[in-house]
Amino acid sequence: MPVPMDRQRFDEVVSEALDLIPPELAAAMDNVVVLVADRHPQDGDLLGLYEGVALTERDSDYSGSLPDAITIYRDPLLETCDSTEEVVDQVAITVIHEVAHHFGIDDDRLDQLGWA
Repeated sequence: MPVPMDRQRFDEVVSEALDLIPPELAAAMDNVVVLVADRHPQDGDLLGLYEGVALTERDSDYSGSLPDAITIYRDPLLETCDSTEEVVDQVAITVIHEVAHHFGIDDDRLDQLGWA
């Protein structure tokens, strides 16, 4: 049974997770938007997704591109967790994981760091 949490509170939890990013890293984030969606259309168990060109891979051709997107998926996060506290923790992990992709950190390195 999913953890009960309304959309507004879930959005606040995502915002609070973004506030955990150190200010110098948050300031370095460039041309990226963070979205919340109910569920990924193809992979319904996905907790989050980064779509775009990592900062480490951008070149002059990137100029003028649409923003990259980090999407946090509400329903699978609420279904995976057993308590509100666990949702808060898992959202923070998911947000940090996806922001790391924006900075060019791949899943293997995130696994080594304990953020996979």
